[in-house]
Amino acid sequence: MSYELNNKLAAKREPLATSAEVDPVTASIIRGALETVCFEAATHLGRAASSPIINQSNERNASIIDAHGRLASGSIGTPHLTFVSQLTVRYGLDQLDDYDWGPGDVFLGNDPDYGGGHLPDYNVYAPVYDKNGELVLVQALQAHQGDTGGKDPGGFTLEATDIYTEGLAIPCVKLVHRGEKRRDIIKLIERNNRFASFSGDLAAMISGVQMAARLLEELIEKWGADVVKAAINYNIDHTEQRFREEVARWPDGCYEADVFIDHDTQGTKDVKVHVACKVEGDQLTVDLTGTDDRQELVGVWNTFANSRSYIMVQLAASVDPTIVKNEGLFHAVDMVIPEGTIAHPPPNKPAALGSFHPACEITEAVCVALSSVVPERAAPQVYKIGMPNAVIGFDETGQMWMDQGVDARSMDASAVQGIDGWGSCPNALGSLLLSEAEDAEARFPVINISREMTTDAGGAGQWRGQPGSLNVKKVLEPTMAMAWMVSAAHPMQGMCGGDPASPYENHFEVGSPNEYKIDLAVQAQLPADAVIAYQHGGGAGFGPAWLRDPEAVKEDVLDEYVSLEGAKERYGVVLTGSLEDYDLQVDLAATEALRAQMRAAREGAQ
Repeated sequence: MSYELNNKLAAKREPLATSAEVDPVTASIIRGALETVCFEAATHLGRAASSPIINQSNERNASIIDAHGRLASGSIGTPHLTFVSQLTVRYGLDQLDDYDWGPGDVFLGNDPDYGGGHLPDYNVYAPVYDKNGELVLVQALQAHQGDTGGKDPGGFTLEATDIYTEGLAIPCVKLVHRGEKRRDIIKLIERNNRFASFSGDLAAMISGVQMAARLLEELIEKWGADVVKAAINYNIDHTEQRFREEVARWPDGCYEADVFIDHDTQGTKDVKVHVACKVEGDQLTVDLTGTDDRQELVGVWNTFANSRSYIMVQLAASVDPTIVKNEGLFHAVDMVIPEGTIAHPPPNKPAALGSFHPACEITEAVCVALSSVVPERAAPQVYKIGMPNAVIGFDETGQMWMDQGVDARSMDASAVQGIDGWGSCPNALGSLLLSEAEDAEARFPVINISREMTTDAGGAGQWRGQPGSLNVKKVLEPTMAMAWMVSAAHPMQGMCGGDPASPYENHFEVGSPNEYKIDLAVQAQLPADAVIAYQHGGGAGFGPAWLRDPEAVKEDVLDEYVSLEGAKERYGVVLTGSLEDYDLQVDLAATEALRAQMRAAREGAQ
């Protein structure tokens, strides 16, 4: 049963055995070296991979796991991948004898029921030994692959009720044995992928961990295995200590929040994530008891490893950013993720879509719950976009292509205390690069008509959320398009009295007699020259809107972030003059009177 396996994989691991002691400076130098190796591995993959989702969008991350399965180091990358890698590696470590681990080996895992995220997230890893043949470290590279060999391209099957529909599940398989590629296994895995570019991606992942393993061998030879192990122990303990010091400054109590998904892929409404964050001294417990456990739900099952990861993504953003991200974070937090819920599903549930929802709702709920405790760091690390949002077709040779929709847009960038929402996407996407319109047009038969930010699409607040954007594209050939629409009924919540973000919306065949709105989910055939218009939701606001500086609201109107009507109705700011003549002025007396009415109405509603 995967419940027992999950509990085993997530259990606290002991420090590495070592007779050495290190001072803080030496531990910091070795930590820096590990982080540099991770950066080199991730950069290698980004430059060597074949598919745009990796070599353009950089949806990848590198991490170093120690011989006991603890996260020792990570690189800059998509944050949730940093915190999920170690459980996949732990499963491999538990099979060390059966799989005949040795120097020069490389392994692969992606199975959601064996420590993985969803199937597209391939984790390739290589053990690193010292000169005496003792296992010290494991170098891992994790990246989102464009396909998994399942029923539908990309691994996103809207109606899937089990993992087998979504593609090839790999608990652990050896790709390289003692430096020699296992070409039969590699060919089997390549055969279960629709895209020719996958072979290049897999080769880049293998070569990336091999390169990094050599660098780690040199590091171990320079410092000695005992010193490296002592440094890892020190850094993990130091992270736990610093995290607990932060929690100890929080007021004791139980802080709860509910966040909802509009519906599952079959239309069952209001799928709930509930969280209770309990603070007792320096101990933090995050409890998801009360989260939806209806077994008939479709498409909204997040893996156990992913749920742990998304909790930690938000917690890491809620404390001092100089705290090093490693296993010490997990040592400092107790997580309760009830079995049978959408955050800890039964075996063989589909997982592709769950990595978006409820994963994002888990993170958002933690943020909402802690917003009254650490308002200065209440930045939701979420991307509320429904997935898939893909356009698929075939070229003249019969080769499939897929525009995954990971392109330039403004979405979900919420305000935080003291700072308006900014940027094109939320911090949760880390170093993910949204591809340029010109790049997508060079690769696929699509034309990007526009992707303008939408006025009044940012949540109002004392600090304003960034507006979302309307992305309009035309397909030049007959194609299949897929979409699952969420975050319309339940957009991202505002923080500390701020207004929620604007909702998402999507229309197919825009401007034609056949135009229609996507209310739930669709897998549709589109004719040549069909137009898609996808309205991305904006970021949420922070603090009551009537506390925003009226002059800042005036500037928002001049910048077209906020309309004249929005300034009055959402912020209580009355402006005189005209936008066309650029002579807007704040009517202070009328603004003060209107804001008094707004405050009274809000207090009366409460």
